[in-house]
Amino acid sequence: MKKFLILSILVAGLSFRAIAQQKENTAPAAEKKTPPVSLTFSGYINTDIFFDSRQTVMAREGQWLFFPENIRKDADGKDLNAKGSYNILNIQTRIRTNITGPDILGAKSTGLLEGEFYGSANASINSLRIRHAWVKLSWPKTELLVGQAWHPFYVPEAGPEVVSLNAGAPFLVFCRNPQVRVTQRLGNFYLAAAVLSQLDHTSTGPDGPSPKYLRNSVIPELVGQVRYAATVGKTEIIAGASIDFLMMTPRLTSDVVVRPAYDTVINSKVVHHDAVVASYKATEHSSALSYNVFAKVKFPRLSVKAGGVYTGNGYGFSMMGGYAGKSITDTARGLVDYATIRILSIYGDVNTVGKRWSVGLFGAFCRNLGAGTEVIGPYYSRGANIDYLYRVAPRLVMTLNKLKVGLEVDYTVAAYGTIIGNGMVSNSKEVANIRALLGVFYYF
Repeated sequence: MKKFLILSILVAGLSFRAIAQQKENTAPAAEKKTPPVSLTFSGYINTDIFFDSRQTVMAREGQWLFFPENIRKDADGKDLNAKGSYNILNIQTRIRTNITGPDILGAKSTGLLEGEFYGSANASINSLRIRHAWVKLSWPKTELLVGQAWHPFYVPEAGPEVVSLNAGAPFLVFCRNPQVRVTQRLGNFYLAAAVLSQLDHTSTGPDGPSPKYLRNSVIPELVGQVRYAATVGKTEIIAGASIDFLMMTPRLTSDVVVRPAYDTVINSKVVHHDAVVASYKATEHSSALSYNVFAKVKFPRLSVKAGGVYTGNGYGFSMMGGYAGKSITDTARGLVDYATIRILSIYGDVNTVGKRWSVGLFGAFCRNLGAGTEVIGPYYSRGANIDYLYRVAPRLVMTLNKLKVGLEVDYTVAAYGTIIGNGMVSNSKEVANIRALLGVFYYF
């Protein structure tokens, strides 16, 4: 009896322990704490004060400068564009939010949302627009970016350090695009591939600047890039090259006037007859390849940057160039094919590195290479009647804690002339503009 009692107690104890262990094993696991999303706000307040010696080809009331306007004579032979102007603008004021979130699929997740009061067109100036809006997943050697960001041809680390908003355009690619970009690191080399669309910086065509010419081509803009980045002692080195494929569909229909409009008189009354128009499906494309190279060498006290761009259709890059009608392929249906207006550009930038004072110089040259074949027009191109451009822009920048004040003198020359059959320009004459710019930036 005593043994049976002891055995019963042991069995009961073991059973209780087993039940307790089972409850412990089946209890819901404690939820792992997910790192919170953190936001960091920054940006700057900007005021640009500038004077131009003549009328210019520009955007946003002159804050974005392309090049001087051509000579336009009145009945007395006076140049109507030989008139200076000035402006004071704050529309570049910028707000930036950096986002850091939890790991996703083993990658660190980050995001960027940045806007400014620049507007998306002159009609919407002073209104907020998106500059950057992207999410990035970063693995140890691979990076995926989805959203609106810099075009891969523009590498901020290797870009000129000018005071002007145009950052050296139209001598280099300066635009942002909605995109999907993958970057793979191989030691000091970075390989990138991207597909892009257009939004703020668009190509142009029969209906003016619009993203629809790329959108209707179905094939997105395609970019490949190789970049090298390393630090040797106290010297930073960045160098790379890129290739871009861009296809435009200028028209979906071709409208041909079968019978023009006319008026007749019936019983002493004028009767109007509308034109008869026949519409035909148009499928012609304009395809362009573009290339660029870029480099930066930063010493402890001096930074040197340089690059070059060859583009087959530079309009959407904020550069010169575009495309034009090449020939009529079907007279009855009004169908045409196209040829690109090619541009070659080189630039360089030198800047001293100092805590309070820095001195810099930007120089660039751009050449219109034409279409390389006979074209009949019309031209969908920026600066089609410009043979070449060049710019020299020295600057002096003072930095006091969060305040930066930059003074820049921009001397830009455009050689206007007559467009000839192959899209090149002859009998050109130089027209110059001098811009004095004072830029004030307060960072936060």
